[in-house]
Amino acid sequence: MKVLILGGTSFVGRTIVEDLQARGHTPTLFNRGRTGAELFPGVDRLIGDRDTGDYEALHGRSWDAVVDVSGYVPRQVEQALAALGERFARYVFISTGMVYDHRGVEGEITEASPRLAAHHGAEVLDGDTYGPMKVACEDLLLAQLGDRLSVVRPGWVVGPHERAGLLTYWVRRAAGTTRVAVPGRLDRPVQVMDVRDLARLVVLLVEHDLPGAFNAVGPSPGVSFLELVRTCGDAELVSVEHGELDFPLLFPDPAWDVMMRISPAAALAAGMPRTPLSQTVADTRAWDRDRGEPPLTNGLSEDEERTALAQAGSS
Repeated sequence: MKVLILGGTSFVGRTIVEDLQARGHTPTLFNRGRTGAELFPGVDRLIGDRDTGDYEALHGRSWDAVVDVSGYVPRQVEQALAALGERFARYVFISTGMVYDHRGVEGEITEASPRLAAHHGAEVLDGDTYGPMKVACEDLLLAQLGDRLSVVRPGWVVGPHERAGLLTYWVRRAAGTTRVAVPGRLDRPVQVMDVRDLARLVVLLVEHDLPGAFNAVGPSPGVSFLELVRTCGDAELVSVEHGELDFPLLFPDPAWDVMMRISPAAALAAGMPRTPLSQTVADTRAWDRDRGEPPLTNGLSEDEERTALAQAGSS
C-alpha cells in the first residue's frame, strides 16, 4: 500500500515508517525536511510546512492511506484535507489520551468516555490546550471523513528513540548504584506503551481499513510505579516529597491517576501487540547507550535530586 506520513522523522512517526517498510508498504514522508535527513534513504520525501499552510507538494498525488502524526491544531488538519481532496482512502489521526475528561470518572476510561470541550481559540499549545485542541481536530476530521477516519489515542509512549526521555530517565537512574529519589507513593499505577506496539496498531488500521477510535495504551490496570522502576534496575530508592519535582511517567496530582486506567480492549481486538516491559526497558537501554547517553530534558537534574535526597535524609 502507498501511505503518506504527515511527519515521520521523530519518535512515533519514524517507528511507524519503519513498521510500514517492514511489512512491505511504500511510505511517503511530508515534512519540513529539517530533521532526520539521514533516515530512510530511498523513501520519497515531500517538503512542506504545516505551520505556514504550505501543502503544495501534496497536489496531484494520491495514496491508499494518510497517517497524520503532526496535526495539533484544527487549522492544520483542515488545510491538509483541503490539499489532499479525495485522493486517499483512509486517514489515521494520532490524537492523545489527554482528550478525555478525567473528572468524576469511575472505573476504566474507554473510547466512549466523555472528552474535554474542544478548543478553537488561539493556537497556543500547553498543558491546558493540548487535549482540547486534539478534540477539535478529531471533531473536524470525523465531520468530513466519517468512516474513513481512524483515531489513535496514545497514553505514555516509551521506547527506543523517545524524545522526552520518560522511560530513559528511569533506565539510567535505576541502573546505577547510587541512591535514587522517587516520589512517596510507589504503589501508584503507571500505564506505558511501547512505541513499536503503537506503530503496529497504526499499520493494522491501514491494512484492514478499520474505522473508529482506539486507545493505544499499555495494560489496564498498569504496573505499579515501583514495579516499573525495579524493572529498570536495583538502585537504592529513597522516597521524597513529590511537590513540584518532575518525576517522568507520573502526574504530580494523584487525582490524575485515573488516566492510568484507560482500556486498550479495542486496540487489542484490532491486533495491537503487547511488548513485555522488560523488553522495552532492555531495548531502550541499548539504544540510549548506542547514542552516547546525551543529557535529558525531563526529570530531576543532579542538583535537584541531590537536594531532595539531602532533605529526605534530614527529615
